[in-house]
Amino acid sequence: EQFRDRCFQITHVMCIQTLFVLDSSGSIIIEKHYRGCVQRQVAEQFWDEVQKVAPFFHEVLPVIATSKYHLIHILRGGLFFLAVVARDISPVVVVEFLDRVTRIFHSYFGEQLHERALKDNFITAYQLLEEVNDAGYPFNLELNILEEMVTVPSILSSTADMVMGPGGGTSGNLLSNGALTQIPWRKQNVTKTTNEIYVDFFEEIDAIVEVNGAVVYSKISGNMEVDSQMAGLPDITLRILNASSIDDIGFHPCVRLKRWEQEKTISFIPPDGKFQMAKYLIRNSVQMPIYVKPQILVGEQTGTVHVMIGSKHTVPRDKDIEDIVVTIPFSKNCIGTNLTSKFGVVIFDEVTKICHWKMSKLPKVETPILEGNFTFDPEHPPAKPTVSVNFMINMWAASGLKVDSMTLTNEKYSHFKGVRSITSGGQIQIRC
Repeated sequence: EQFRDRCFQITHVMCIQTLFVLDSSGSIIIEKHYRGCVQRQVAEQFWDEVQKVAPFFHEVLPVIATSKYHLIHILRGGLFFLAVVARDISPVVVVEFLDRVTRIFHSYFGEQLHERALKDNFITAYQLLEEVNDAGYPFNLELNILEEMVTVPSILSSTADMVMGPGGGTSGNLLSNGALTQIPWRKQNVTKTTNEIYVDFFEEIDAIVEVNGAVVYSKISGNMEVDSQMAGLPDITLRILNASSIDDIGFHPCVRLKRWEQEKTISFIPPDGKFQMAKYLIRNSVQMPIYVKPQILVGEQTGTVHVMIGSKHTVPRDKDIEDIVVTIPFSKNCIGTNLTSKFGVVIFDEVTKICHWKMSKLPKVETPILEGNFTFDPEHPPAKPTVSVNFMINMWAASGLKVDSMTLTNEKYSHFKGVRSITSGGQIQIRC
C-alpha cells in the first residue's frame, strides 16, 4: 500500500515527453519518445545553452525553459541525460528519475558510464528505457526486477544477438515473479549460499569558507547504499547512531516510514542485490575535515600564489585523506603560471586557465604548500579567483552516522553484516 501511494504521488506530478542522451559534442546517442514525438531542434536549443558555458558543463542550468517545453537534465560520465516536459512539474522528481536511470545503466553496463558503453549495448539501453517509463510516467525502477525482464549484457547474450538477431538474447517478455505480490521490489523464493548484507554511507561535503577560515555555509549530502545477499524474506531493523542530526531524508519504498518517524529506526524487507536505501541531508553543523589557506596577491602585471593545506583534528589520526585536488581557476587573460610544490603534481591548462594541484595522500607530518607566480594582461587586471578542494576519506563519516545494531526477524539463519563509510569533498569553495 505504501509503495502504491508513492507511485500515485509521483505519477501526478511528472510526465516526460521525450528523453535524449547527448555526448560531450552535442550529438544525440539515444532518443526515446514517451508521449508524441518531440523534434530534435529541442535538443539543439539545449546544446546552444551548453555552449555558452563550455567547457564548464557543470555550470549549465539544470532547468531551461523554452517557448513550449521545459528542459531538465543531469550530467553523468560526460553524457547529458535530457528530459523534455511540456508543463510545469516538480523538477526534483524528474532529476531523481534521471538519476535512477543512470544508476540502472551503471549496473548493466559497468562502473564507467560513457558513450562507448551505451553504443555497445544499444538494444539493451532501449529495452531498459521502455521498462522504466510508461507513457511518460515512472514505471519500473527496481534493478533486481529489471534484471529478470531484461538480460544483463554478457558474452552469451551478445552471441545470441548475433545468431538470433537484435534482441534475441534478452528476456524482455518475461514478467518478474515479484511484480504481482505485496512486495514488488523483491523476487520470490530467493536462495543464497551465504547470507550477507553490506551497508555503505557515501557522504559529500559542500561548503563556502571565508578567507579567515570561517565557514559561512555547509551541508552534507549522503547516500545510504545496501547490498543484500540474503535468502527467503528477511525483515531487517537497523538502529542508526546520531540519526537526530539528519534534517531531511528520502527512503526506498521498502522502508516503513512510521517506524522511522516514531523511533528513528530503519525497518524494511530489502530487495535482492544492490539498491539505494536512503538519501539524506544535514545542514550547517558540519565539521570540516580539511583546511585550505590561500593567499593570492595581484600586482601590476604579475601576481603571487601561496596555498597551504592540512587536516583538522576532526579526522582520527589513523584515517588518511586521499585523492586531494586543489583547483585554482585563473582569469581568461592569464598569460602563464609558475607554480610548484614539493608534494603532488601541479598541472596548468593553457586553454581553460585552470590550475590543478593533485596529491594521492595528505602527509601527516609536513604541511604541503603550493607557491609561485602568474602573469596577466595589464590592461585587464584579474579578480582574485575562488579556490576549491576535493578529497576522499575512507572509513569515516563526516555526519557521525553509524549502524549501531541490526536485528533480523522472519528468518532464523545466521548472517554477516558489513558497514563502510566514505566521505568526499563536493563543492567546497574558499574565498581569497
